[in-house]
Amino acid sequence: MAAKIRLQRHGHKAYAFYSIVIADTRAPRDGKFIEKIGTYNPNTNPATVDLNFERALYWVNVGAQPTDTARNILSREGVYMMKHLQGGVKKGAFDEAAAQAKFDAWKQAKESALKSISVKDEQAKRELGKAKLEAEKKVNEAIAEKVAAKKAEAKAAAEAAAAEEAAQEKAAQEAPAAEAEAPAEA
Repeated sequence: MAAKIRLQRHGHKAYAFYSIVIADTRAPRDGKFIEKIGTYNPNTNPATVDLNFERALYWVNVGAQPTDTARNILSREGVYMMKHLQGGVKKGAFDEAAAQAKFDAWKQAKESALKSISVKDEQAKRELGKAKLEAEKKVNEAIAEKVAAKKAEAKAAAEAAAAEEAAQEKAAQEAPAAEAEAPAEA
């Protein structure tokens, strides 16, 4: 029986979630499988992988062929690196402790690289947020200036209208008084 390491799809439309499984090559993608060795969630940033490392290494060593995506996941998690190091131990190039030390150093370097990328992403998000905030402040200031100008115009127009109304009222009061004085003189 030929075994294959593949992804088995779960989740709902537009939100896929995968199980990493060992299956017979003749089994359908979401069908019967031999063993589940992990999960893969591409919806998070970065993608989340939960893998049983020892079982994945066992299946790679016994000849299970991964699909392209499964191979990328296993490589990213270090399964193929460990297989390579174990090959060096079998050939006598170095002992098992040295192989484990090399693997730990590789894993540490990989984790620090991922951490630096996540720090850069977080910093970029903060800078983008600051830039958006500054742009929004400028827009709000421009709108506030326009509103203040309109209020000043409305206030000036209201004062002019009030002054004109007061002048008309004064003129109306003076006109009857002038008419009352005019007949008395005649």
